[in-house]
Amino acid sequence: MEVIIAPAAELAVLAADAIEALLRRKPDAVLGLATGSSPLAVYDELARRHEQAGLSFARARGFMLDEYVGLPAEHPERYRNVIAREVASRVGWPAAQVQGPDGLAEDLEAACAAYERSIAEAGGVDLQLLGVGTDGHVAFNEPGSSLASRTRIKTLTRQTREDNARFFDGDVEQVPRHCLTQGLGTIMEARHLVLLATGRGKAEAVHRVVEGAVSAMWPGSVLQLHPHVTVLVDDAAASRLQLADYYRQTYASKPTWQGL
Repeated sequence: MEVIIAPAAELAVLAADAIEALLRRKPDAVLGLATGSSPLAVYDELARRHEQAGLSFARARGFMLDEYVGLPAEHPERYRNVIAREVASRVGWPAAQVQGPDGLAEDLEAACAAYERSIAEAGGVDLQLLGVGTDGHVAFNEPGSSLASRTRIKTLTRQTREDNARFFDGDVEQVPRHCLTQGLGTIMEARHLVLLATGRGKAEAVHRVVEGAVSAMWPGSVLQLHPHVTVLVDDAAASRLQLADYYRQTYASKPTWQGL
């Protein structure tokens, strides 16, 4: 696990660099897409590179981490719509090449199984963007989730719903109680995981995920077992890291050719 501590704006550039490098060498790459606040600056940077440097998503595939259950198809916070608005429409990404779990399916269990098959048939995810919740959840794998879990329906904790109420006019009762989410086992099959976290509110979760025991109580801690993880955090989110000085020294000494 590589931990990079830098200003938030620089973190977005680093994540976009990794995605651009992947697309330049593999135009049909499979990208894993996260929602929430963490990846928005990355999507802004990718849109800029598409417009100014011709970065192409024409052959790429995209798979979303999760989706609310039951939100109407036109709801602006349905994650399919969020991804279309924040990144796909801005980089000319054909809609048919970006998929998410179907939170409106009549048979949710079958929809989850079909989503797993779609990821496998695409050859698996090359690079997965991730955020982390204040309670350590990754995607919507809440505390207590199986570390080997697959795409499934989950009940959201009150904490997660309160954290997401800002997207629903501050009204927690508008936030759905259920979602479909890639499981931790599914996420761990991606070839490169890139986790972004900023702000002091994420400091404890970052500490537990990066330096704590691997435990279902802090689901993101399972990332410690992955062979290629990049954790991008600002000073505030890194404020609880015991090895912060070492991470800074390591990054300062990193060979320029190595990349993320």
